[in-house]
Amino acid sequence: MILPAAIDSVGAACAHVLLTPDPRGKLMAARAVARAWRLGRLTHRFDTPMPDRPARPDAPELLPPNKMPRRGKIGSERARIAMLHALAHIEFVAIDLAFDLIGRFGGPFPTDFTSDWMRIGAEEAMHFALLDRRLRQMGSFYGALPAHDGLWQAATETAGDALARLAIVPMVLEARALDITPATIERFESVGDSASARMLGRIMTDEIRHVAAGTKWFCATTEGMGLSPAHHYQILVKRHFRGPVKPPFNDSARRQAGLTRDFYDALAT
Repeated sequence: MILPAAIDSVGAACAHVLLTPDPRGKLMAARAVARAWRLGRLTHRFDTPMPDRPARPDAPELLPPNKMPRRGKIGSERARIAMLHALAHIEFVAIDLAFDLIGRFGGPFPTDFTSDWMRIGAEEAMHFALLDRRLRQMGSFYGALPAHDGLWQAATETAGDALARLAIVPMVLEARALDITPATIERFESVGDSASARMLGRIMTDEIRHVAAGTKWFCATTEGMGLSPAHHYQILVKRHFRGPVKPPFNDSARRQAGLTRDFYDALAT
């Protein structure tokens, strides 16, 4: 996919991703924007406002989290499809979260911040493509099942504060994925679905780097302000995160990402 010639700034390019509703179109736009940045075709200008909500396709139907149907036991193919569909939706929203972070907050940061999150946005698009392809191999597709509409709440809640966004999205939500993915991989392997298990392992390796990027920029910014990163993280999570921060934690994966226990032990419920 080639970006329209009129899109020559980081801000306009990020808005373009968020305003593309079609799933394939969005992942292609994400890849094209990341490539354009890497090749020096976008100026470091933030001249376009980010939308309050990204454009969404007609399907999947978006439901409140408490209205989502139960997936059932992972032993059935139907339950595995439901699990993979839920993960595909998370990755689809993660594309928008990455580019909204750049377009909304990137201006005051060094260009390396944009480079990190462009790469992450392209990786989220790749994760979505992997999951959608696996769904199609199993006779389904993204949009065939409902998905919950709670994920964008984190972006809405933190729309005015870059540090809050870093604390909640990579350092809480993506860190939680590091906690639960190993058990999910084991469940897929236990029923002989090694293809899905390998794919989830590959995605988790990338997600460690995503949490690491969030932690790196959060720590650099808070330390530059004379704040304790761990203490300020706890303040922001208590203020902005709607839900518990609960064990068990994958301390090893979190530590690889720089998210040590002094950040989250005091928040554990």
